[in-house]
Amino acid sequence: MSISSFDDLLRAARGQAEPQRLLFVFATAGVPDDATARQRTGFDAGQGGTLTPLMCVDKAPEDLDSFETLLEESRQLDPAWDIVFVAALAGTDDARPTSLAAEAALQRMVEAIKSGSIGGFIPFDVRGQPVQFT
Repeated sequence: MSISSFDDLLRAARGQAEPQRLLFVFATAGVPDDATARQRTGFDAGQGGTLTPLMCVDKAPEDLDSFETLLEESRQLDPAWDIVFVAALAGTDDARPTSLAAEAALQRMVEAIKSGSIGGFIPFDVRGQPVQFT
């Protein structure tokens, strides 16, 4: 299945044989304080920059009706987020992953994002559309 929106992701997660737990890391995009004028100009043009994780949470796919539900719940973040990275954690033997397993996986996601290793996650913008990094 092709994931072309957040709602596609929800449908795919709900359709898996084993129960899933979705993992979310909300991040802000920016440039470091010591960025050069060239780096700032590039960032303003959509090139380069840094990603700073703000918050992470896990949810069962059934706990979200749509991207709008997630967006509404996330409005408490300050500063506001720019990108949410999503991964899924599969259960076993018809049991959903535990909160402890989800917490460990979320911490690994945060560390991966900090180091720029984002290839294993699906990033979405604030409109629920997948983001392509080049």
